[in-house]
Amino acid sequence: MTTAPAPAPASVTVRSRVAGLATAHITQWQKGYLSDRPKDVAALARLRRGAGRDAAEMPDLWALVDTGPLHAGAGGLTALSEQELSRAEDALYTALTLWALHQQSRGTGMHRPHTRERPAGLGAAVRRLMPPGDIDDPVRKRLVRAGTAPDLVTLAQRLRDIVVLLRRADVPLDYGLLAGQLYAWQWPGGPGAVRREWGRSFHTGQQDQPAGEDTAGTAASPTTTDTDTDDKDAS
Repeated sequence: MTTAPAPAPASVTVRSRVAGLATAHITQWQKGYLSDRPKDVAALARLRRGAGRDAAEMPDLWALVDTGPLHAGAGGLTALSEQELSRAEDALYTALTLWALHQQSRGTGMHRPHTRERPAGLGAAVRRLMPPGDIDDPVRKRLVRAGTAPDLVTLAQRLRDIVVLLRRADVPLDYGLLAGQLYAWQWPGGPGAVRREWGRSFHTGQQDQPAGEDTAGTAASPTTTDTDTDDKDAS
């Protein structure tokens, strides 16, 4: 996973912890959701209601998401400052709720770990919404607008719009990577560093696409309303 320059003490370490915790939560929920386990289906329904919203407005999520590994002394790791902990929790909640929206009514996992051979960063995912060798400017501008968001809540709202397009086209995303980026984004100098990561990722998005993952050009118009649901997601 690419890491941004450390803009605050221990921020790279915390970023890794946020990314790892997001991955652990999502891996468990995603497996259960795809197996139609009621508790995981219910968890996803609760999570997705928070997509694009301030975590402080969603007390229902506080009991659902175990943030224990981020707290003092967890696993023998260095205790976080109050500011580090607050930003880590906000990044985690944002990533988890966006994944839940992305996974809704999908029969395959929409969280997929990023690898060099199979890029799954945000920029790469957005690039895969476009035809090979061509740039869909309205879609590209959504990524640019996300990168210039003035605060985390606005960023979450703009990412929500992108996730709706990814969901419709069945394009997966590495939500652990995204969670770490959302943490880094909140520090001085972080937005610029994360934008550069997204830009590099965008330029790898059409490289080495595995056979059977033909998603290019499948996205609906950015102005289309997404109403796709199934019975287990009706709640």
